[in-house]
Amino acid sequence: MNPNRKKHGVLSMMLIWWWPWWLTAVVVADPQINLLNSGCSPYNVSNESAFYASLNATLSNLRAKLNNNTNTRFATAQQVTGSAYAMVQCRNYLSTADCLACFTAAVAQIRNYYAANGARVIYDGCFLRYESSSFYDQTTEPGNEGICGNQTASQPTAFSAAVKELLADLQVATPRINGFFAASKKEAVGSAGNATVYAVAQCAETVSEIGCQDCLTVASRNAQVCIPSAVARAVDAGCFLRYSDTPFFADNQTTNLLPFLGNGSSSNKKAIIGGVVGGVVGAILILAVFVWFIVLRRRKPITRGDILGATELRGPVNYKYKDLKSATKNFSEENKLGEGGFGDVYKLSEKVDIYSFGVVVLEIICGQRISEVKNDPNGDYLLERAWKLYENDRHQELVDEILDPNEYTTEEVKGIIEIALLCLQSSPAVRPSMSEVVVLLKSKGSVERQPPSKPAYVDTNQKKVRGDTFTSTA
Repeated sequence: MNPNRKKHGVLSMMLIWWWPWWLTAVVVADPQINLLNSGCSPYNVSNESAFYASLNATLSNLRAKLNNNTNTRFATAQQVTGSAYAMVQCRNYLSTADCLACFTAAVAQIRNYYAANGARVIYDGCFLRYESSSFYDQTTEPGNEGICGNQTASQPTAFSAAVKELLADLQVATPRINGFFAASKKEAVGSAGNATVYAVAQCAETVSEIGCQDCLTVASRNAQVCIPSAVARAVDAGCFLRYSDTPFFADNQTTNLLPFLGNGSSSNKKAIIGGVVGGVVGAILILAVFVWFIVLRRRKPITRGDILGATELRGPVNYKYKDLKSATKNFSEENKLGEGGFGDVYKLSEKVDIYSFGVVVLEIICGQRISEVKNDPNGDYLLERAWKLYENDRHQELVDEILDPNEYTTEEVKGIIEIALLCLQSSPAVRPSMSEVVVLLKSKGSVERQPPSKPAYVDTNQKKVRGDTFTSTA
């Protein structure tokens, strides 16, 4: 056999064996160094040589961290001398070699800004940033933007709906995932065929979960501006978002988002909400028919009132004999006020007198009758206006303008108004007794007890009684 021919055969076998490996390496290796955004601070460093030395040391430290651990895709480094802080982050689907290649490209690009005290470079595959002070907790900052592709998706309507649902799921799930990174895809079913949306979301690992969520909320909004573009990115100080109609990560690198979506994905939530709403509506209709049937079978009862709550501006009502008996303490002589043309007149309840006292106090302080409407754009009755001012801690504004401000202090008048509001509470049971009122009036400062509850007053717009309603037999 010809020795040369034998050597040629061996060499041919070697070439055949090595060729697929070389071809595969070319296809797989992709550092994704498509430049998306770059810029620098408008301010220069004061000591360039010291800062250069510090920044070079910081960048070398970043490279060492990425190179020493095959699972590292994020690193920070800083030099106290020269005050140089830097951060690098690769997309988690990149290999270590691709991550280092992207970092190398970013370092070469960012050296163009070395005179500035801060700069950033963002690629599809990684980002690099340095500053003269710490920035690791920054999330969304001015300059965030969406970067749209120049081609429309083949199935615009279905693709757009799938993009919105997938971005919504990533916005919820990514902040809950350790490392703040997620890659996912979603099928878009259209009338002319199907399409697939591929998307990734990533936050800097030094931000908080809330900070990541806030940043991705802005990024998602920026990316959705591009819809129905087939490709879009959104960049910000602390996060990155990207979607595409073509895959840019492997299928085995996708993230199962379901465990991080709480009650399910956005599409599942719509189905759940629809089912719940339908069930609730059906139940309400059945209940309405049942109530209507019961009402028709019953005779309308005579309207009766709570004698102890008679100060709630209800108008004429009928009272039960037992209510009158309870309110007058079995028509005792101590509650008898006198005799009138229709018979004996009794005092109903001490709590009713307390309510009247509160009304008189407000009228004296404000110089306005309880039934008068204030001549202002709101047109509120006195009691309604008093409660609104009290809720906003401005009840000192109720004081009549003719009173001399030198004769009272703000705290004193606020305390008296609060005592009046205690007397005007809707529930007679929670109103203070007259002896308690005396103690409160003698005390210094504001009322030191539970704050008053909302009194009953007439709504000037709807002519209805507003306030808490209670029934008491005390």
